[in-house]
Amino acid sequence: MGQAKEVVDITALSQWMDDVGFGKGQIHDPSLLAGGTQNILLKFQRDGRDYLLRRPPLHLRKNSNETMLREARVLDALDGSNVPHPGFIAVCDDPSILGACFYLMEPVDGFNATTGLPTLHKSDPEVRRRMGFSMVEGITALGALDYKSVGLQDFGKPEGFIERQVPRWLAHLNGYSEIAAWPGPKELPGIDLIPTWLEDNRPTSFTPGIMHGDYHLANVMFSHNNPELAAIVDWELCTIGDPLLDVGWLMAMWQGPESDAPARVEPWDGFPTIEELIKHYAERTDRNMDAIAWYGVLACFKLGVILEGTYVRACAGQAPTEIGDRLHQSTINLFTRALKMMAG
Repeated sequence: MGQAKEVVDITALSQWMDDVGFGKGQIHDPSLLAGGTQNILLKFQRDGRDYLLRRPPLHLRKNSNETMLREARVLDALDGSNVPHPGFIAVCDDPSILGACFYLMEPVDGFNATTGLPTLHKSDPEVRRRMGFSMVEGITALGALDYKSVGLQDFGKPEGFIERQVPRWLAHLNGYSEIAAWPGPKELPGIDLIPTWLEDNRPTSFTPGIMHGDYHLANVMFSHNNPELAAIVDWELCTIGDPLLDVGWLMAMWQGPESDAPARVEPWDGFPTIEELIKHYAERTDRNMDAIAWYGVLACFKLGVILEGTYVRACAGQAPTEIGDRLHQSTINLFTRALKMMAG
């Protein structure tokens, strides 16, 4: 319990749970889980029930508390839907209790494929094929929800969403030039072509919906006993926007034969191709898929810009060189993938 008690005040948590009526008595077996982000996940048991607590890192970012409250609101809104997600229990919007806002959810009975496959999934290519299609069905269900009917009508700014994307991320990339040690974007293939192509080929309209915003294999959990999706996790970038960008995120992050994806799964044989995933989505949605390549290119560009930020910090001595170099290569790979998508 020692390490858990260093990051979460167990006594304060018990008192808060008493006040809101979630169990009685001691908190048992608190343990920290390794998550995909810097957020803290604490699993524990109280009064015969299992809980999972999620809170921001100890050193809060500017919007850490707001992000926690948004995540909790999304999970609460998804309750009763056919979108696989962790069950929401309760949220605390008073940062004085644990030093930050936090929420409680049901632990997910599942595994992260990027950390290793169980025997069932490792031994059967057909199981892995179904895993890929179940991922698509997760975002199909999410994008099909009426966000207004589940209380998320003010959760994002869908007006002008796709028009804002390229200027925003191009400005983000250009902002790196303030770091003199960064050699600039000249090593990034298609750095001039990609933003221009995105602006020239931008869809003229879209149907707003709930989008996860960071949808890839490291942010989902699969059932231990079958190939189905157990839960979509890490909802911190969720908003009301264009759900087809979640398909684009899959296109950018899917491992594929070139094996250049940042998040990898082994063995890979059996998983569907990205073309098969797109077809699977198209068969289950009434959204216009004519410009799907645009969403893939945008996702490659956006993710590449984000990863390049770590390389910029590494150049300035603010991040490990090895990690910076690896993510810089990932950016090059993503921009190369974008150029291939543009070429058709």
